[in-house]
Amino acid sequence: MNGALRPVVGMIPPALLAQAPAAAAQEEALRLPSGLEARLYEVLTDRPAGAGLIYRFRYVAQGFAAGADRLDAIAADLAWLCEEHALARIANTGPQPGQVVISLADREAEFGVYDGAVAEVFEAYRIEGDRCIWEMF
Repeated sequence: MNGALRPVVGMIPPALLAQAPAAAAQEEALRLPSGLEARLYEVLTDRPAGAGLIYRFRYVAQGFAAGADRLDAIAADLAWLCEEHALARIANTGPQPGQVVISLADREAEFGVYDGAVAEVFEAYRIEGDRCIWEMF
């Protein structure tokens, strides 16, 4: 992959690939510890040089706002998304990632493109059993 991002659907057998957009559109709303409702927007994978496999789970929640006064709530929401949602989705995907990145935004946005109108936060976690362990960038 040479560090290029790919949708996880690239790893799904061709017979299921045609069903992937419909499945994503039907993704359930997730009630976060903060009370917000989030939905999975997309999952990307990449292998940066020397970093191993990384899965990036991108979620959106209408009404999400980032800010210093919300750090504890945001951290709890991101950890919950990792442990309660992302882990179940990578359990049977094949190669296991060395890191999972969880992002939460107020709207969908193109990955890697700055948009000052989008409120977004993200954190990285390493997986240890059924736990997501926060890692500093």
